[in-house]
Amino acid sequence: MRSVENALGMEIPKNAQYIRNMIMGAHAVHDHIVHFYHLCALDWVDIVSALAADPKATAKLGQSLSPWKRNSYEEIKGAQQRLQTLVDSGQLGIYGSGYWGHPAMKLKPEVNLLAATHYLQALEYQRKINNVVAILGSKTPHIQNVAVGGVSNAINLDSPDTLNMEKLYHIKTLIDEANDFVKQVALVDVAAVGAFYAEWTGYGKGVTNYLSAPDMPMDTKGTEFALPGGYIPDGDIGKFTPIKSFNDPFFEDNVKESIKHSWYDGEWNRHPYKGETVPNYTDWQDDGKYSWVKSPTFQDKPAQVGPLANVLCMFAAGHKPTQTYATQVLDTVSSLVGSKVGVDALHSTIGRIAARVIRCAVLNDTLEGQWAALVNNVASGDITTFNPPSFPKGEVQGFGYHEAPRGILSHWIVIDNGRIKNYQAVVPSTWNAGPRNANDDLGPYEAALLGNPVAEPEKPLEILRTIHSFDPCLACAIHMVDKNNNEIIRVRAL
Repeated sequence: MRSVENALGMEIPKNAQYIRNMIMGAHAVHDHIVHFYHLCALDWVDIVSALAADPKATAKLGQSLSPWKRNSYEEIKGAQQRLQTLVDSGQLGIYGSGYWGHPAMKLKPEVNLLAATHYLQALEYQRKINNVVAILGSKTPHIQNVAVGGVSNAINLDSPDTLNMEKLYHIKTLIDEANDFVKQVALVDVAAVGAFYAEWTGYGKGVTNYLSAPDMPMDTKGTEFALPGGYIPDGDIGKFTPIKSFNDPFFEDNVKESIKHSWYDGEWNRHPYKGETVPNYTDWQDDGKYSWVKSPTFQDKPAQVGPLANVLCMFAAGHKPTQTYATQVLDTVSSLVGSKVGVDALHSTIGRIAARVIRCAVLNDTLEGQWAALVNNVASGDITTFNPPSFPKGEVQGFGYHEAPRGILSHWIVIDNGRIKNYQAVVPSTWNAGPRNANDDLGPYEAALLGNPVAEPEKPLEILRTIHSFDPCLACAIHMVDKNNNEIIRVRAL
C-alpha cells in the first residue's frame, strides 16, 4: 500500500495511520513472543531436563528474578506435570525433534523448568495480543482492512458495528496484559539465558552493516515517526545516518539486488524499480549460482536487518525507551555474570535474540501511545479513515517500507496508466539469507556462521542457534509457483 501511496503522492488520515500502527505493533509483539519462546528458546532450554527440577526451588528462583505473579509453586508444578504427561505418553509432540541432552545445553534443571513454564504461559499472551490485530484488521498475517489511502475501519463511538469505545477499551486491556508479560517475564528470561550462555556473545557476529526503517508515522505525510530508523556502517553507531521520511532518497537511491549467485536469468545488479524475476535453475555451483534468494545491498554492501538492526539504529538515534530497555537487559546480564556487558555484546547470536525482546518491550510501549493518539484524535471530532486514490495518466513509480518483525520490508512499484508495470519486494529474509552478492561479499547468514562451534556434527544445534536468531522465513524470501498448477513439492511431517 505504501508503495502505491508514495507513487501517487498521497496523504493518509491520522486515524488510518494510528490504526495501521496498532495493527503492525500488535502483530510484531505477537511475532516476537512466539519467536523467543516457541521457535527459538528450545535451542537453549532442555525441556526434558526440566522434569528433574525441584518446583519449589524453581518458584524461589523465579520470584527472586521478577515480581511476576505467576511464578508460583502451583503454576510451576502444574507445568512440570504437563510435561511429565507428555513424556510418559511416549509422544513428545511439539517437543519431539529437540536435541535434548546435547552437550551445548547448559541450563540447570530449575532454570529449564522456569523457562518451560513461561513457554506455556506465552501461549496465552501471544493469543491476547493477537486479538488486537483481529479486532482492528480481521486476521493475520494477511490483514483485511488496509486499502490504498487508509483503512476500511469505520469509526462510530455509538455503533456496535464499527470501531467504538467498547472495542477500543478492550484493545487497551489486551495491550496492558501483554505489557505485564513482556516486561516482567520476557525481558528477564532473555537476560537470564544471555547470562548462562554469555560465551555466545562471541559467536554469530557476521555482517555489521545494519539497516532499519523508521515506522509508526504520526502525521499524514510520513515525515514524523514514533520509532526512528536508518543505517549503521561497520557496526559503528557513531556513524548512524537516519532515514527521515517515506520519500527519503537516502533509502530509495541506495538499494540494489544482485542475482550473480541466484537461480535467475542473467548476472545483473539492479535497482528494484528495474528488477526482474526470471527463474533459471542450474543446480548447485560452488563458484556460480547456488540459491533461489536474491542478494540485496545498501550502498553496494550487504546489510543485516531485523530486531538487532532496529534496536541498534534506535539506540544510536537517541530513542529513550530503546536505550532504557537495552540498558536494563545488559545490566541484568552483567549482574548475573559478575562483569560489565556492554552494547557491543549485542553484535552476536545471543545479542540478536536479546534485541528481539528489547524491541518487543519498546513496541508494547508504542502501542499504548498509538492507542492514546487514536482515542484523542477521535475525541476531537475526526473520524476520517480513508482518502480515495486517483491514478494519473502516464508512468509513475514509488516505494514503501515497513519495519516488519524480521526487519525492513520494502516494496517497489512502477505504474503505467493505472496498471502495474513492475512490482518488486525486497523482504527481510532476502536481506539476511541472500547468497554472495555481485562483489562476492557474504550475506548475513553465511557470515554469521563462520567460527561457530559445533560439538556434534550430526546434531548441529549451534548452527540452528545462529540461524534461528535471525528468525528465518524463506517462505517470505521465495515464492515458488507453477503456472500450470502442478505440485512443486510435498512436505510430510513424521
